Amino acid sequence: MTLGFLTLGAYLGRHVGGGASIVLFLVGFACFAGLNFTHESEVASAGLLFGGGLFLGLGLGGGLYQYAQAAPSAVWQAAAATGLFIAALGSLGYAINTDLSPGYRVLFWLLLGLIVFGLVSLFVSMPGANVIYAVLGLVIFGGYTVLDFNRMRRAGMEEAVPIAAGIFLDIVNVFLLFLQLFGRSKR
Repeated sequence: MTLGFLTLGAYLGRHVGGGASIVLFLVGFACFAGLNFTHESEVASAGLLFGGGLFLGLGLGGGLYQYAQAAPSAVWQAAAATGLFIAALGSLGYAINTDLSPGYRVLFWLLLGLIVFGLVSLFVSMPGANVIYAVLGLVIFGGYTVLDFNRMRRAGMEEAVPIAAGIFLDIVNVFLLFLQLFGRSKR
């Protein structure tokens, strides 16, 4: 359902750009951060989850619209690859009986390393840095997908919204990374 709100937001925000896009994107992330404070209220948690999806969509809408205009096949390929990627790794994570939660710490440090690599590549010219970034990002978010689905298997209903938020963010990041790879091949 959150992906539906993201899609609605992307459609409504297709002509939003510049600073407004960044502000809407940050509001979406603030909604997800707010989930840490709404454990007692399922309604507030669901509202923040759906609102986060809507605002992220509004923030991403302009960029996605530009991609769709310039290279529509890249968007479709990224969406299809994301679906297959999440289905395969989510199934794997759900099928594993062992608690994989210690892997979150490793992935967190790898993600921080990826962020540092991305910042360095902004200032230092490295051939193929964007491809390296996208592939490493797919590995990291693939790991998060496995762990989130593994966590879903063992969790109770009280963890439904945080797990849904985690899986949603996995999907969005995987889609954007695939879009980066497929959009690059269209230039």
